[in-house]
Formats: sequence, C-alpha cells, structure tokens
Amino acid sequence: MEPAADQVVVPDSGAEQPSLTDGERGERLSALNGLIELMRPAVQADGGDLALLSADVVTGVVEVQLQGACSSCAVSSSTLQGGVDRILRDRLPWVTEVRGGVDESVDPLVSESMGRGSYVPSF
Repeated sequence: MEPAADQVVVPDSGAEQPSLTDGERGERLSALNGLIELMRPAVQADGGDLALLSADVVTGVVEVQLQGACSSCAVSSSTLQGGVDRILRDRLPWVTEVRGGVDESVDPLVSESMGRGSYVPSF
C-alpha cells in the first residue's frame, strides 16, 4: 500500500511519518536551537558546554554532546538524561529520542581543570 500524499515512510522504521513543509522544518529547528541556547549557560557555568550535533526534525531524533569540563564529570550522564533529554522532550513534543555523549577528545586532566562547579568527585 502506498503512503498517503502527506506522509512518508522512513526506511527501517516501517512507521509512517507526516511530511513537513520547509517552514515547519525551520520552525522545529529554530525552537530546538533556542532551547539549546537556553540550556548552554547552565552548563557553561560549570566549565562545560552543550553542542547540538544533529537533529532529524521528522523522526524527532536529536544528538547532542557535552564538552569541556563535562568530559571528566562523573554526573555528565545525569545532565544528559535528567536535564537535556527531559527538557527537550517536555518542551518539544516532536522530539522522540535524545542521543548524547561527551567529547572524549579532551585530555581528562585538562577537562578537570576547566570545571568550576560545586561537584567534587571523591576518588
């Protein structure tokens, strides 16, 4: 059966996704960028940063990366799940999945020296 004119089938998913106009795509991307910019100062206050790596505004899959001091922070996964993921899904209903990680190219000792937050890991 062919998909309706206003829907496309995403390969591998088998699920029908509504097609979006260029304007709708732009609105979704603009809202996403705005939310990322809203969250960045909180992450930057601890010596890190938050970067948007990719976003599929049709399927709702967003990929972000924590950088700087976040690379050596023991609670970076909590920041991604409890902060970034939750906020994006709560405020942007079209977001279905948030994938994230840390920038592992930064030397751990350099990353630790960037931190200015109140969290101090116990070794």
